[in-house]
Amino acid sequence: MRVDEIRQLIKLLEENAGIVEIEMSSFLGGHRVRVSRRGETAAPAVAPAAPAPVSAGGAAAAPAPQADGDLHVIKAPMVGTFYTAPNPDADPFVSEGSKVTPGTVLCIVEAMKLMNEIESDVSGVVREILVENGQAVEFGQPLFRVERR
Repeated sequence: MRVDEIRQLIKLLEENAGIVEIEMSSFLGGHRVRVSRRGETAAPAVAPAAPAPVSAGGAAAAPAPQADGDLHVIKAPMVGTFYTAPNPDADPFVSEGSKVTPGTVLCIVEAMKLMNEIESDVSGVVREILVENGQAVEFGQPLFRVERR
């Protein structure tokens, strides 16, 4: 991200007192921007694709609002292979019924030989794991349903 783009974001925050958070991520040549306003659920917006370096670090999952009570869907932040555990002989990171907090590792999505830990961004209980171990996942594909607590 360029300095002028950061300055534009700061100006946007100053002009719109209702904005409490802006989250940005860059991957696979594209950008994703999520804006949170006071009293609202975050609404993702996709910026035009521009050349950008791909981060090799673990990525946070993008949240999605749900109509099913207070269930929160955690989606794949990238295309890759879904793994429930750090290696084939290890116990899964979580299972249905597991309690999670922000930062709890839920799974790994392998992309281009890089193991990306996907973390929860909410506190709650894992109600459903929507993907099988070893299954290929697409960007934005729902992985988990977490009941907020």
